[in-house]
Amino acid sequence: MPSGFDFDHSPFDCLTAEERERVRSQVDIAYFREGEAILEAGMAPTHLFVVIKGFVRQFAPGDSEPVASFGPHDTFDGRSLVAGQVSGRFVAAEEVLAYQLAREAVNELIARNATFGALLFSDLSNKLAAIAGRRGEHELQSLALARVDAIPIRAPRFVDADRDVLSVVRLLQAERSTNVLVRDLSGPTPRLGIFTVTALQRAVLHGTPLDRLPVREVSSFGLITVAATDPVGDALTVMVRHKVHRVVVVAGDGGADILGVLEALDLFSFLSNHSYLINREIAEAQDLEALARASHHVTQLVGLLHGGGTRVGQIAALVQALNAQLFQRAWELIAPPELVANSCLFVMGSEGRGEQLQKTDQDNGLLLRDGYAPPADLDALCARLTRALIDFGWPECPGGIMVSNPQWRGSQAEFAERACQWLLQADGEQLMALAIFLDAHAVCGDAALLAGVRARLFSLATDNDAMLARFAAAIDAFAEDPRWWQRLLSLGEQSGQRFDIKKQGLFPIVHGVRSLALRAGLGASSTAARLEALAADGHIERGLATDVLESLYFFMGLRLKAGLEEQEAGHEVTGQVDPARMSSLERDLLKDTLEVVKRLRRMLRTSFRLDAL
Repeated sequence: MPSGFDFDHSPFDCLTAEERERVRSQVDIAYFREGEAILEAGMAPTHLFVVIKGFVRQFAPGDSEPVASFGPHDTFDGRSLVAGQVSGRFVAAEEVLAYQLAREAVNELIARNATFGALLFSDLSNKLAAIAGRRGEHELQSLALARVDAIPIRAPRFVDADRDVLSVVRLLQAERSTNVLVRDLSGPTPRLGIFTVTALQRAVLHGTPLDRLPVREVSSFGLITVAATDPVGDALTVMVRHKVHRVVVVAGDGGADILGVLEALDLFSFLSNHSYLINREIAEAQDLEALARASHHVTQLVGLLHGGGTRVGQIAALVQALNAQLFQRAWELIAPPELVANSCLFVMGSEGRGEQLQKTDQDNGLLLRDGYAPPADLDALCARLTRALIDFGWPECPGGIMVSNPQWRGSQAEFAERACQWLLQADGEQLMALAIFLDAHAVCGDAALLAGVRARLFSLATDNDAMLARFAAAIDAFAEDPRWWQRLLSLGEQSGQRFDIKKQGLFPIVHGVRSLALRAGLGASSTAARLEALAADGHIERGLATDVLESLYFFMGLRLKAGLEEQEAGHEVTGQVDPARMSSLERDLLKDTLEVVKRLRRMLRTSFRLDAL
């Protein structure tokens, strides 16, 4: 019996010591000549195979082009074992040496180990869920995935709103606490607020003696809450987005019971990272140099969270919140207050969608309130912002999609007219500008200005089927070479061929979902929010929406991993990957996710009647 079975690769890396011993005792080695059929369509499978040496190609019935390729450490064909019938033809592309494990042994492992079964034959969403579960079990650093109630939360302390501030401060000192919750029953509707030690400054400045000042006068109402069942990383994002140092924890599953107050310091001592410090660093920055340092710290945080196993969607949400604070503070430091109040600074592209993990080309613009006369040095102010963002790590946009370009700023009426021309002219350049603008997200100033332009745009777009079809047709912008799928399948057999995740994976998903959202008149700017709204309204089948979102996050994670490796090596960050250097699980998931992209493209071609163009 072979003793050198490698348990470092999926799905066998999740087995217990006892389960591994069972594999060792039951596995055999098989040899296949070049060109020999290992499995034929329709036959009843008897074994699971793990390639030791050589390559195997899978063909669909009647097709001469391969649909999958399996190299060393790859496993096939688990799904056929479960179905009881082989769905395709598996042929040795060269001499193949493989482990073979009998069907009975595989079924026993599936019954004993649910993760093994999920990784072996489940659909994409279950497979990724199994991976997430393994991270939660085996990687101590991925604490951001833990629930809020995993953190020791201090029990809530309530006081009446009529109580005087001096007695409340004495209570805080006696209990060594920094806050109390304040119940105010004086109005027509009861309300709940919070008094903290920082509110003592307001109390002193109020002028009323503290022993006669009701605590309601200096308390903050309109509490920010999180559920005890929320991930810790989500609670962190809420704190950053709302610029608060504490949140009230309520019972999960829609419960309103207050369990306590989660302090930022408690959360960060649990997470052991520096995201809160970055948020404070941004808020307290007095010059652009200080913001540049904070921006560098955001970049470091991405690597830390990714290395700790934090979910890609969670990292992206936190990065979007921190970057929005950077943009806002930078514009406040550069522009006079009157300009800030009468403008809306917005970001677009992956930054606008909340899907940017590493800094890519700038995509931003500026809207001005109708009737407002901007300062004479507006050009210089916008150019200064562009230079500052370059210093922060965002490269200059080659296409000039930046506030320093007059084409990407203007009054609300001017910009609305410009955006409508993009829609109505609908040539390649105009459609690209439209696509970029549809992802716009306000980061500073009056967000209602942006909302007004988008509302006018949607009112025109939803009644123009021909334009919508031309817009959606861009999903094939990077699929002109029909051989790319075959080349990808052969990458396991020859190293050095790079795969462009953005062109072949991210872009068709992002633009396809964007096209569906435009037709449906949905205002959401993130792909995740668009998918949820589209599925809820019946514009896309729920199962496909789930697979598309999981595929998006997989592509984002794969691109981030490759980018971080390039960054560490001192190379230009391209985000491209070499599938030959991937783990067998990553290559398996890449094939699955690219199949999801194919399914989405087929749906879009039918939905928008693209074959008629």
